[in-house]
Amino acid sequence: MPFRTIAGHRPLLELLARATARATLPQSLLFAGPAGVGKRLTALALAQALNCDNPSTYADGIDACGSCKPCTRIAKGVHADVLIVEPGETGTIKIEQIREVVDRAGYRPFEGRRRVVIIDDADALGIPAQDAVLKTLEEPPSTSVFVLVTDRPDVLLPTVRSRCQRLRFGPMDVADVAAILVRDHEMSSTEAHAAAAASGGSVGRAVAASADEAMEARDAAALLLKGAASSTDPRRRLDGAKALVGGGGDRDELSRRLLAMSSLLRDIGLLHARADARTLANADLKPQLDSLTRAYDGDRALRAFAAVDRAIDALERNASPKIVADWLALNL
Repeated sequence: MPFRTIAGHRPLLELLARATARATLPQSLLFAGPAGVGKRLTALALAQALNCDNPSTYADGIDACGSCKPCTRIAKGVHADVLIVEPGETGTIKIEQIREVVDRAGYRPFEGRRRVVIIDDADALGIPAQDAVLKTLEEPPSTSVFVLVTDRPDVLLPTVRSRCQRLRFGPMDVADVAAILVRDHEMSSTEAHAAAAASGGSVGRAVAASADEAMEARDAAALLLKGAASSTDPRRRLDGAKALVGGGGDRDELSRRLLAMSSLLRDIGLLHARADARTLANADLKPQLDSLTRAYDGDRALRAFAAVDRAIDALERNASPKIVADWLALNL
């Protein structure tokens, strides 16, 4: 997984490639951002770039070849100098795990140029484990790099965060998510676009949801947008909200449908801007999008997009799914 093969995050990848080439890479890094957007893959790509026998060029920095012996061993998780720490069966990272990698990081690399310690799901570190790694993060051995990967950086101690250079990973572009689902997860184009639209820019979330759930989420989102466009009657709109939230009022299901609706409204905005149709996240729904574009002019589409964003935020703050859906239906 060289830098060039990772979808999205190009500015961050170029920054890492340049820092690797110029030997200015910080030795303590914090990769923070939503789950399932490629943070761990990027950490492994960095480990490859640091240890590759036949490095190539990426932007104006260094990238791994992806095929030499060190790159292959890192990809398989068997390289002696790339240590991956992750939660065990208890869901936590124990202090003994940290003490072991800290001790190994103090020695010279065994088979590579640089030792890379990747602490995945670093928010699973208990307080004693965070204390155990603290001094090493402040003064890492000269041949070692520590990468903490987390989607909840605020769970880490302030002292741990302050000793790491933070790189912020954002949600992936929906089109990139869809392309990965087709390439790596054997989804059809239609299934991939539906799953990507309801993923919030996370491949992990798209894979976790079934194709049927994703398709249903996008269909429900499109149906509410269409209903809101055709009627200003509050009762009819609230009926549409019932369909959006589903019979069980499941929070995750509503979240998928809101994310799908946000993706549809983004596409409507692109169509108003006369953007290339190839940039649409839901290109397979082009006829429906054209119809919705006529109902949602530029200002209305923008207001609807903002309303969906507020609804997603309220749901994440534990608001009632029914109340969120009702409010949204009345504000589209």
